[in-house]
Amino acid sequence: MRSKKSQAVLARLKQITGTKTDASLSSALQISPQTLSSWKGRDSTPYSLCVDIAQARGISLDWLLLGEGPILRQTVTDSSVANQESTTRENTILALWRLLDENDRCAIQNTLEEKQRLREMELKLSEMSITLAALELSNKT
Repeated sequence: MRSKKSQAVLARLKQITGTKTDASLSSALQISPQTLSSWKGRDSTPYSLCVDIAQARGISLDWLLLGEGPILRQTVTDSSVANQESTTRENTILALWRLLDENDRCAIQNTLEEKQRLREMELKLSEMSITLAALELSNKT
């Protein structure tokens, strides 16, 4: 019995392309439906295509291929220009922060904490959707 790990990869490809069916996925990937069917039948993962899509969309390969870690790739910038722009922006924000009264500071802090909580929930929901899609695929096979 085969592991059908490629089925999970295809489910994640459907998620990031916003497709639900094999036909719409093959169209989004610009491949023939026969090619997609062949991948499924051989339990084959299209690694080069996955790398291209991950690079173009900023998706983590660990997540796309293994279902592990965050969906989005973490980018590291070594550029001193980017660091300088970030520092300037942070200093501007800090200067504006100091001009606010305590009530406004509390309101902004609460909003930022809520935004972070929502992002974490969205990530968990996305991961749960992938798990559910993989379970549904495994139940069909």
